[in-house]
Amino acid sequence: MRRREFIAGLAGAAAAWPLAARAQQRTIPVIGVLGLGTPDTEGENFAQFQRGLSDIGYVEGRNLAIEYLWAGYHTDLIPTQAAELVRRQVSLIFVNNTAAALAAKAETKTIPIVFSIGADPVQVGLVATLSRPGSNVTGTYNFNIGMASKRLELLHELVPAATSIAYLVNSTNAVVVQAETRELQAAARVLGVRLPILNAGSPSEFEAAFATLAHEQAGALLVSSDVFFSDHSD
Repeated sequence: MRRREFIAGLAGAAAAWPLAARAQQRTIPVIGVLGLGTPDTEGENFAQFQRGLSDIGYVEGRNLAIEYLWAGYHTDLIPTQAAELVRRQVSLIFVNNTAAALAAKAETKTIPIVFSIGADPVQVGLVATLSRPGSNVTGTYNFNIGMASKRLELLHELVPAATSIAYLVNSTNAVVVQAETRELQAAARVLGVRLPILNAGSPSEFEAAFATLAHEQAGALLVSSDVFFSDHSD
């Protein structure tokens, strides 16, 4: 399933869960969206989100309001934005990245939170179990982290002579980095390869990361499943 179709379906599921009940508490329910990127980079995905809501009868501007807060790939802004949505008393918070999901959960135990992320939500502490999330948090994840070792194994099969496979990570998202790194290090030991870590927490750090790649003489490069960033001017 393509990402945009997935988000459209998730929008319907998100609305069906809490909005009907919370709409009774206010004239028009309000969804607060914490987007990692910008309207330009994520606009089409969230247009699908709006269409998914429309399919079950929620139309923005008619019987639903959506308040967007964009981090512009600056993850340090996310906690403040999560607190702002809670202050506005939105009916539901939708997030598309792990950092925002954790920030929203830290800010409220009553406003429903729906996530679409790559990290295992149990492992990062968002939900109790996949079958019974508990509390005010639910959503979906795409099993990327659970597949990290499989990706390393496949890369090793493609480049069997490589004794060192570098791993490029977004160092600003410690939760995802730690979870993937543990899994990959275990897989690397089984495969008998080194796994040097390359950190890139901002666009300016890519040059240094690739200089390290050359210094390590890595035979292949594995890129984290986490979203990185885009170098947009403010």
